[in-house]
Order: sequence, then structure tokens, then C-alpha cells
Amino acid sequence: MTVYTVPFDSEACRDVREVGGKALGLAEMTAAGLPVAPGFTVTAAAYRDFLDENGLRDDVRRILGQVDPDDRSTYDAAERALTERLSRAPLPARVADEVRRAYAELNARIGGGDVPVAVRSSATAEDSGGDSFAGEFETWVDVVGAEDVLAHVHRCYLSVFTGRVLSYAVERGIDLRTVEMAVVVQKTVRARSAGVMFTLDPITGDRSRIVLESSWGLGLSVVGGEVTPDRYVVNKVGLSLDQRVLGDKRVEYRRGDRPVPVPEDRRERLCLEDHEVLALAALGRKLEQLQGRPQDIEFAVDEDLPQDANLVLLQCRPETVWSSVKRAPAFDAGTGLMSWIVGSIGAGARTPAGAGDGHGHGGHRHG
Repeated sequence: MTVYTVPFDSEACRDVREVGGKALGLAEMTAAGLPVAPGFTVTAAAYRDFLDENGLRDDVRRILGQVDPDDRSTYDAAERALTERLSRAPLPARVADEVRRAYAELNARIGGGDVPVAVRSSATAEDSGGDSFAGEFETWVDVVGAEDVLAHVHRCYLSVFTGRVLSYAVERGIDLRTVEMAVVVQKTVRARSAGVMFTLDPITGDRSRIVLESSWGLGLSVVGGEVTPDRYVVNKVGLSLDQRVLGDKRVEYRRGDRPVPVPEDRRERLCLEDHEVLALAALGRKLEQLQGRPQDIEFAVDEDLPQDANLVLLQCRPETVWSSVKRAPAFDAGTGLMSWIVGSIGAGARTPAGAGDGHGHGGHRHG
């Protein structure tokens, strides 16, 4: 029997071929006992059946074959043609029934009623060590009701073929016909504050630091570049807070996907308390140890939860810029101490292409 939905705490949610990188990260955090908002994943099998039952594979092959890498207008034409074709194709009935059931189970688990959820892409080619589609696909928050969840799962399928994604795929030599879309459905966090955390310095690549960037409300304002977030630097070894930099936080997302102005009395206040920064850094360090490599993590402080349980991890992915840079070698006595010091400083000073934007990957604009 084909499985179309799996909860985060299921072993089946750790098969990256069926759930994609984003869902895998959530499943692994859940298994490790880290604080994760509950939810489920609509598997790549549902996407495959969507394409097959509607006879879409030939259309996708034909339209993508008309794309000229040197002609940007052909990207837009392909997006329009595929959006028109896929938007008319319904989800298979058994997929829709399974999503309704999984959403009802999530509602019952949380306490009844229609739970507002975030619906997020988790493509099977997403957030691998070599390629990161982070920021290329779409995320929606505060989706309420089974039918609206289904509509947004469908929208995730359409997002595979946007001009932005197609441009990225062409640039990286990725065939979008091989990309399969799983979808994460996760309880929306009522974020007082939210942001991103890197278990290295995303500007210098220094692995002895943990850097957090945060603003008021949901993290959309941070990942979308609409604010200058507060910045916190933590010493990874001793978990000491070494630096706080006040940002310029003029808008926030409180509900849904429309920003609202931040009241004057909060614009000049840091949005995280020191103890929250250190607790988040401890979670980040643990996650890096579990994954065996530096991580790029999205987090929130849930205003509906008590203070000792209000930190929530929303997503993790491997850091993909500095992690691929060759690190300075260990000391070799044969070369002389001063020669090794000079060489190490030079290696640490080099900035790889794409670094220095404060995010360490292609951007968080869309999630």
C-alpha cells in the first residue's frame, strides 16, 4: 500500500527519498527529543501519483525542453505554461483523503478544532550538502482547514516549476524532471520572536561561534530580508554571549502573510532575552553534534507556551557555503610554528563565493 502521509515521529519520515531534506531534518530533531512543532509530511509518492494520474509527465518534458538557458523569457514562458497545466490537474482522491485524515489526527493531538498550520515545500533535491533549494520554493503560514491545506499542497506542486526555481536548476545543472516534491504540514508557531541560527559564523566561517539573527513576530521578516535583525554571537565552547547588536526591526508578521508595523516601544529593544539566546545556542550545538556538520536552523519563541518550554525549532539544514571550504591544517612541526600560524590566518581570511550575506546559502526569502 502506498503511503502518502507520515508524522514527524515516524521512522518513515526519515527516508529522505520520500520526504525531502526539510522533513528529514524535522524528523531527526523530533527523534533526538529537540523541541519541534508537531506535524506531518505529504510524501513524494503523492506528487508522483499527481503527475501520473493527470498525464503530466509528457507536458513537463515538452515544456522544459523549450527552455533556452540563454533566453530568460523562455523561463517565464515555461512557468506560465506549466502553472496553467498543473493548476487544472486535481490531486488524486486517495491522496486528498489521506491528507484530510492526517490533518484530523493533528487536530486531535493538539486539542481539537482546525489547527492553523504552515505548509512548506520539502523537495527531494532540497538542502543536500551540494545543492540548497532553500529560498527557492514557497511557504505559507496560518493555513486553516483540511480543504485549504489541500489547496496549499497543490500550490507546493506548482512551485516546482516557477521561473525562479527553473533559473536556479539550470544554473546548477539540475533536471527538474528528477525533482520530487514532498510537503511539510506543521502547526503554526505563535512567535513572539523568530529567526535563524548558524552553528558557525556565516560571515567568516569561524566554527567556534554560534550566530543568531532574530526579529519580532514570525521569521518571515528575517528570511525575506525585510528587516535588519538583532544579531547575537555566542562562544560555542563555553556558551558565553559575546556580542549583541541591535537591529532595525520596523515590520513583523503576527498572523498570516501580511506584515504590520512594529510599535515604537519595541523597535529599540532586543527581541531575545540573554537566557533565550544561550538556550537556543545549546540546542544548536547539540544539533550540530547530532548531524556531524555545521547547521543552518530556523527557530521561534512561542508566546503561547510557558517560559521554560517556549523555544521551538522549525527547520534545520546543512550549512552549504563554509562547510565545503577546506579548513586550515593541523599544526605540522616540520613547517615551523610561525609558518603554520601565517598559513592558518590566510586560510581563515578567505571568503568563499556567496558568503558574507549573513545567511550562508542562497537566501531564506521563501522557505
